[in-house]
Amino acid sequence: MTGPDADQDVFRRHATSVDVPPRPSSLGLMNTLASWAEHLARVLLQEPLPRRWAHVQGVAARARSLAPVLGADADLLAAAAWLHDIGYAPGLAATGLHALDGARYLRDARHAPAMLCRLVAHHTCAIIEAEERGLAGVLGLEFEPAPQALSSVLTYCDITTSPDGELVPAEERLAEILRRYGPGHLVSRSIQRATPMILRAVEHVQDRAAARST
Repeated sequence: MTGPDADQDVFRRHATSVDVPPRPSSLGLMNTLASWAEHLARVLLQEPLPRRWAHVQGVAARARSLAPVLGADADLLAAAAWLHDIGYAPGLAATGLHALDGARYLRDARHAPAMLCRLVAHHTCAIIEAEERGLAGVLGLEFEPAPQALSSVLTYCDITTSPDGELVPAEERLAEILRRYGPGHLVSRSIQRATPMILRAVEHVQDRAAARST
């Protein structure tokens, strides 16, 4: 077999070969999803991408800190935090849009819950980068955006965590991304376009947390 279908078949066979436990069954899923996600992210990122793994650990820590605010969604958001960047992993990166590559892997190879896939697919305004890459139609067709109440939390956790996993102000993190990629880079353009939406999401989550603590 040749062409796109063959490439997708190779991708799926490679992705399925990763040595991780199968997705938890729906019975008791919300008690186990985050631990399953942590193990999967560790297998995919820790050795080949140690700095990315450090970032992911920090994002997951932010998500865990919000558990009292998130209530029944806490485990889902923790799982999304662990998995949001797996699309960078060797063997999974296919389109250049890591959010899409990670979500496809979760859906096709791991049969993960739909909402988890949607969160990963659209995390941190990924649709903007998808537009820059000419993939917005594909992303939107394959994955519906998650509800804003959920996606804003993942955005907050991601954008307040440095590449080394440290808690940082959102503005500092955005500036770091722009410095790392440089002016004119596709990612820099995406971040500049997405900044107002990202900062609104961060403010929304901070307001929720403040209201919960009063």
